[in-house]
Amino acid sequence: MHLRHRSLPQLGGQMFVTDGGIETHLIFNQGEDLPEMSAYLLNMSERGRDTMREYYRAYIPIARQAGQGFLFDTNTWRANPDWGLKVGYDAAGLRAANMAAVAFCREMQAEFAAAGVPSIISGVLGPRRDAWQYDRQMTVEEAETYHTPQVEAFAAANADYVTAYTLTNVPEAVGIARAARRSELPVVLSFTLETDGNLPGGKPLGVAIAEVDGTTGAYPAYYMINCVHPIHFASTISTGGDWVSRIGGLRVNASMLSHAELDNSPTLDIGDWTDLAQRYARILPMLPNIRVIGGCCGTDHRHISAICDACLPGEHHPH
Repeated sequence: MHLRHRSLPQLGGQMFVTDGGIETHLIFNQGEDLPEMSAYLLNMSERGRDTMREYYRAYIPIARQAGQGFLFDTNTWRANPDWGLKVGYDAAGLRAANMAAVAFCREMQAEFAAAGVPSIISGVLGPRRDAWQYDRQMTVEEAETYHTPQVEAFAAANADYVTAYTLTNVPEAVGIARAARRSELPVVLSFTLETDGNLPGGKPLGVAIAEVDGTTGAYPAYYMINCVHPIHFASTISTGGDWVSRIGGLRVNASMLSHAELDNSPTLDIGDWTDLAQRYARILPMLPNIRVIGGCCGTDHRHISAICDACLPGEHHPH
């Protein structure tokens, strides 16, 4: 364990609730126009920031009633060079956007604190390529170079740590870990899985974690799984080895559909949040170091409320 990681409250046993799938919720449920799923564009206008404020406020009673902290993941999954260019953002614009996203979360952090909910802020990175395909992966060196500007922006904005979501391959994960280490930021790496419970391309999750840990000196604070329904990875966890103890968070999809099916769907599949919560509750006991619970595509505050009901027994949450 690296000394700098010990300051992360979730590593001291504190549990954190986080939000659902921000991009799918804003696009399909709120009618927002988010080119290339670039939710950070909302931070650039007062109307957009109001939308984001209302989005997060729905989670105050959920976290408070669960008696847990809240994790603010910045809305910057697509705020990296290749995706930024598609919406007109150059390097300077992206640096400003990433820093602004952290500043916005700091503003919301004060509102949550006033309501009695402690919180932390993670600067979010996404993959360079399509998040659900395995082709054209970078080398470790290319990945480190590519992701370094975004990591440096988060460091400059004093994010508590960085999280890379929806990763599909080991070299990109290692490159991001190296970039974070160079900026002296803790890093969390979250892999996405296919319906067979493996990474796109077929690598088993346990192998991927072992390879990243072996290459980086176990630099990542922990790992997560995101953008997959529990039905597709429950057996991966139940039959896993020691690497299961490295899983510290889940952001699950509402839908049981595959990535390919979801990608081609014109509508949002919100699934069954009661069933999702029950599946979540069956998986958590197999994950001794789970500290972050949240959702991904198709989920919103209703799913997270149901998950908290099932996994964090206490007061009842309104759905």
